[in-house]
Amino acid sequence: MEEGEIKVKSLQKALTILNCFVKKPRLGVTEISEMLDLNKSNVHNILTTFQAMNYLEQDAESGKYQLGLGILELCQSVGDRFNIRKVMMPYMQEIADATGEVVYLAVPREDEMVYLEAMHPVESYNMMRVILGEHAKMYCTGIGKAVLAHLPQEVAENYISRELVAFTKNTITDPVVLREDLVLTRERGYAVDNMEHEFGVKCVGMPVFSRRGELLAAVSVSGPSLRFSVERIGEIAQIMRSTLNKAREQI
Repeated sequence: MEEGEIKVKSLQKALTILNCFVKKPRLGVTEISEMLDLNKSNVHNILTTFQAMNYLEQDAESGKYQLGLGILELCQSVGDRFNIRKVMMPYMQEIADATGEVVYLAVPREDEMVYLEAMHPVESYNMMRVILGEHAKMYCTGIGKAVLAHLPQEVAENYISRELVAFTKNTITDPVVLREDLVLTRERGYAVDNMEHEFGVKCVGMPVFSRRGELLAAVSVSGPSLRFSVERIGEIAQIMRSTLNKAREQI
């Protein structure tokens, strides 16, 4: 956004503070003040205002702030605009139950994937984490590489030519290696995140196309790396392919 488009500087400052929680989920007044080079009292006033509106919550022990239910309600409203989310949920649940793993849905936005939904196996007793609105880079996630592999060549090359930051020792930061990985992704029809974004976690990602062949989103199955052997990844991919083919007729 160009400087001339910003009409309310105070609102810009408040939203800039709120956006800090995208990069780090729990922050204190001093941390934000140092991150943005803002006066601590000013930061505190903005944070307490967001807290009063339920956009932020404050931990009683640490005094740090985190996103609140008000943000979740806003995200829910945005998510409901995406028809693909409503269409995909039952198919995601089918994949989750068949694989016994968590299934994610995300859409591309610039060089990132924005998560819209997560489905857990029915029999799972794990705590469900709110994923709506979170985002991750394309090059180091299964859900992202599934999209990146099917973008127009010029767009993909522009992305690959940027600095590729390592999240783990397995993150692919060499453009040549990444291109090879994307070619393999297109050939086999799915991407694999081999602990490239988070150590100990593997993912299988697959693009979601409309009936007209438009690339709309991607779905991934994620879980502990010990459960994702080469054979198991192939089985998961087959389940995903079969289910997403059914979903494609509804989009």
